[in-house]
Amino acid sequence: MNGKLYLIPNVLNSETVETIPAYITDIIAHIDVFIVESLKNARRHLVKIGVKNNGRTVDQLTFFELDKHAKEGTLTHYLQAALEGKNIGLLSDAGCPAVADPGSSLVAAAHRKGIEVVPLVGPSSIILALMGSGMSGQSFAFVGYLPIDSAPRKQRLTELEKRAQRENQTQLFIETPYRNQQILADILAACQPAMRLCIATDITLPTQSIQTRSIEQWRKNPPTDLHKRPVVFALGK
Repeated sequence: MNGKLYLIPNVLNSETVETIPAYITDIIAHIDVFIVESLKNARRHLVKIGVKNNGRTVDQLTFFELDKHAKEGTLTHYLQAALEGKNIGLLSDAGCPAVADPGSSLVAAAHRKGIEVVPLVGPSSIILALMGSGMSGQSFAFVGYLPIDSAPRKQRLTELEKRAQRENQTQLFIETPYRNQQILADILAACQPAMRLCIATDITLPTQSIQTRSIEQWRKNPPTDLHKRPVVFALGK
């Protein structure tokens, strides 16, 4: 019988270990093989939550780093332990595996191999931002990163705005933290005054801020402290 692939959530910030439910630590303690986004970050997280695997230290566990360009043969190799009857874990760098990270390719491969996939409950900045936004949670889309250059980014924002208006669908997106101020400037320039924008910053941290205002209101008093902070943007009617 095949083992299971557990999808293990990580903290959104190293200061918020308490956001990981205790039952996850119990599950991790019986997993020998981990597929991770970053070996260094994975080791640090497992040490911080105090994982002991049948008396063994983190250094005695097996780790594979998952790249978004991993081919089928590599994915099969990573899943081999599950095919031999052992449980394995997929651990993201932050938040929930396979959501805005490369883990989905491994999950798809597990389904093809007949390996049971078990997602575990944990923090997701995208879902938490949506919950706190006051926008439609009945219809929403996470569209990832927008174009880097300003002109195509404004065009994309216009497209997302039209979709939000037409379908009453919340549009969620993120940006590399050091470009947060630039994307905010483009949002305020490209979108109509009546559209609503939620800016969700530092989710789960003591400095957390989730604020929803109209574009017109944000133009009058835009935040100037988003640089290098984790932000989720949500655009809606």
